[in-house]
Amino acid sequence: MKATKIKENIYWVGAVDWNVRNFHGYLTQRGTTYNAYLIIDKKITLIDTVKPIYAGEMIKRISSIIEPSKIDYIVSNHVEMDHSGALPSIMEVAKNAQIIASPKGVKGLKSHYGDFWNYKAVNTGDSINTGELNMSFILTPMVHWPDNMITYVPEEKLLFSNDGLGQHLASSERFDDEFPLDIIMEEAKKYYANIVLPYSRQVKKELEIISGLDLNMIAPSHGIIWRSNINKILDGYKKWSTNNTKEKAIIIYDTMWGSTEIMANAIKEVFDDNGIHTSMRNLENHHMSDIMTELIDAKYICVGSPTLNSTMMPSVAGFLTYMSGLAPIGRKALSFGSYGWGGKTVDDINKYFEKSGFDIILSKKIKYIPDNNDLDTLKSELNDTILK
Repeated sequence: MKATKIKENIYWVGAVDWNVRNFHGYLTQRGTTYNAYLIIDKKITLIDTVKPIYAGEMIKRISSIIEPSKIDYIVSNHVEMDHSGALPSIMEVAKNAQIIASPKGVKGLKSHYGDFWNYKAVNTGDSINTGELNMSFILTPMVHWPDNMITYVPEEKLLFSNDGLGQHLASSERFDDEFPLDIIMEEAKKYYANIVLPYSRQVKKELEIISGLDLNMIAPSHGIIWRSNINKILDGYKKWSTNNTKEKAIIIYDTMWGSTEIMANAIKEVFDDNGIHTSMRNLENHHMSDIMTELIDAKYICVGSPTLNSTMMPSVAGFLTYMSGLAPIGRKALSFGSYGWGGKTVDDINKYFEKSGFDIILSKKIKYIPDNNDLDTLKSELNDTILK
């Protein structure tokens, strides 16, 4: 339970959660970390805390450096309980610490834990001096909660970036040059697609601010710390926040007796024949959070379902609800499905597409088992639509 030194007199004192596999409906196959950081100066500062069940682990790591009662400031960049949940535990030992947060952060912390502690609200441009160092605060509302802020230490060229630029990734390594970069970037993209995507407009504003900072390290609230590949993660965020898509299709479906899957395969043939990269994702076998990671740069979104009790399969409805909440925009959409007597499934799928503002390029339903004529018609209509 020792702390990890990340810079002179600055330490990682967080916790590694090797076993978490679900985070707000997001599948975290590689676990996560809850990153907290300790700054040793004339005034001792803790940046964020950890999930409540890891409070003891964090306190042990702090204790490997200093007596926790000596903490003067606790900066709370974000109220969500994977960041603030250990506040009650640390305040039991650091009784004189002042908690620093955004105005909405202070309000949120009081709602969570009560008005018993010494709070200080800060705004963009405010800073505190800890002796040799200064901490500057920048409010970043809706990346991804209203209370969010980031903290910059100019003397160390160090940004505590909160949820932005992080990943759900458990590891014993702390830095981006100690762990396979392709996996870090894959998890960073998944994190963006499943948490940050609805707030891309706000992300662009944050990136403008970050571009004006002199940086040699970015320490996020989850996952690996950036020191050797800062430009790669910033470039990734710039790309993902633009909502630019590729000539790429993703076909998402569930099937009951195989008819909808037959249609999905026919649709894939058309995209393949037109040289458009295509992924097939059966919702029985692929988690919606992994699908969102692929969907983030797909131009074509195709969703299919058989009819069950006059509407779509629950797995498809669940995915569409999840997707629409994450608010991808500017996509071309295709609905399809099989039916026996109801046939309303594609209409129900289209309601989600319309809510998302997608351009519906084709809707196709086929009764019972598709025959060759049905499939030839489907392929011909889709081909004509793609070639327009």
